Amino acid sequence: MLRRNLMLALALALAGCSVSTSDDAVRVRLATTTSTYNSGLLQELLPPFEKSTGIRVQVLAVGTGQALALGERGEVDLVLVHARQREDDFIKQGHGIERRDMMWNDFVILGPTGDPAGLRGGHDAPAALKRLKDEGARFVSRGDDSGTHIRELALWERAGGVPAREAFYLEAGQGMGNCLTLADEKEAYILSDRGTYLAFSSHLDLEVMVDGDPLLHNPYGVMLINPQRYPHVQAVAARKLLDYFTSAAAQRRIEAFRVAGETLFHPAVQMSP
Repeated sequence: MLRRNLMLALALALAGCSVSTSDDAVRVRLATTTSTYNSGLLQELLPPFEKSTGIRVQVLAVGTGQALALGERGEVDLVLVHARQREDDFIKQGHGIERRDMMWNDFVILGPTGDPAGLRGGHDAPAALKRLKDEGARFVSRGDDSGTHIRELALWERAGGVPAREAFYLEAGQGMGNCLTLADEKEAYILSDRGTYLAFSSHLDLEVMVDGDPLLHNPYGVMLINPQRYPHVQAVAARKLLDYFTSAAAQRRIEAFRVAGETLFHPAVQMSP
């Protein structure tokens, strides 16, 4: 049932999910990560924006690399991703303008309840990955050029190198939700953003083994596509969505958004009391 629900959610996202039903409404195309969609956050944030502005938001939920590629081709109007160096390069190359911090959460290393590699309670992510390699403990990699995959590779490099050809290293090439399901089935370890893990945790036997390392901090940024390079983009409507995402109203919604009583994301913009 969970797998079927995940596939349905992704299909809806890729088809362009929106709560607006007006055919003649202005449409903004937002390329974003699977974590923001699978967590349920966008379903919380977008309806008030659509209702107040009449602008329809089409969501394309893919990995960060794919989201940026859509932006580079001018196929979307703004992107919401979490790979800061890639975001800075995107702006420098002229594909996007006006990057803003929107929110943050953190990555965690998850593992099966039995914790065969003995990682539980750790706070050093590279040391944990090195131990997985030394122990040959199964690890599921996103393998999809997502923001999570980009961070995972950086952590493996700090741990001595990416074990791409090792039998214990399983490259899934799928979104976060499906990878969590796979790791659960394989009783494997995995790097996940905390928000998606919390959204799916009631269906998983995976537990947080390693967290709290500054290297696991996970900021999200939102950028407009450059209308001078891509004149066909909905620049005015996209800017309204950008302003909304970083407004006090949206930031309070981000702060208040919880699953099973747990906070999934933290606002990046300082709000007035």
